Amino acid sequence: MKIIRAIAAIAFFAAISAASVAAQPKPATTPTPAKPGPISSTQATGGSTTGNVPEAKVALVDTDAFLDDKMGIQRLLAAAKKLESEFQPRKTELQNLQAQVDTMTANLQKAQAVQDPKVSAQNQDAIEQKKREITRKTEDAQSAYQSRMQALLGPVYVEIGKALDAFAKAHGITLILDVTKVQGIVSADGSLDITKAFITEFNSKNPATASLTPQP
Repeated sequence: MKIIRAIAAIAFFAAISAASVAAQPKPATTPTPAKPGPISSTQATGGSTTGNVPEAKVALVDTDAFLDDKMGIQRLLAAAKKLESEFQPRKTELQNLQAQVDTMTANLQKAQAVQDPKVSAQNQDAIEQKKREITRKTEDAQSAYQSRMQALLGPVYVEIGKALDAFAKAHGITLILDVTKVQGIVSADGSLDITKAFITEFNSKNPATASLTPQP
């Protein structure tokens, strides 16, 4: 699941970065005072005519945990496993081709000192041809994998983004930070981490076998 984890994290960021933050209400613009000074308690509670200071509630989420084999989002895991299953034959084929190259190379090294140089050259050409075949098939497999991954995992990530936005609104959260993306978080109170609560809620509302919500 390591390949899925790395690529899917990028897809997730593209799908929900705007939804989980920008969808929150923007605070009203506060007029700039002539002489900046500390915010008084009256201002903080909204009693000043200069405007209100919004109360921000920040939460943290670990999107890598969404693909945890035991505690992750089941629909996402199901899609990832389906993807891996579909491409297992190609993976096996490439592994077998590489094994052939290794065997051919080892045999050539053993025989090179005693066999006709022309035969050795032919053997080397065969090895290079096999290597080119591996390169071509690897590139084709990678392209097909990326396309299929977007088809299988993309819609699930869209649903996760919507659910995360709804979760934030339901709990009065102003800003959700993805700890896998944000740099510089040295320490944070464990109560800020909504990962487990969100995964539990999403799994309860979105069974792995359920169809996706039709997109508008």
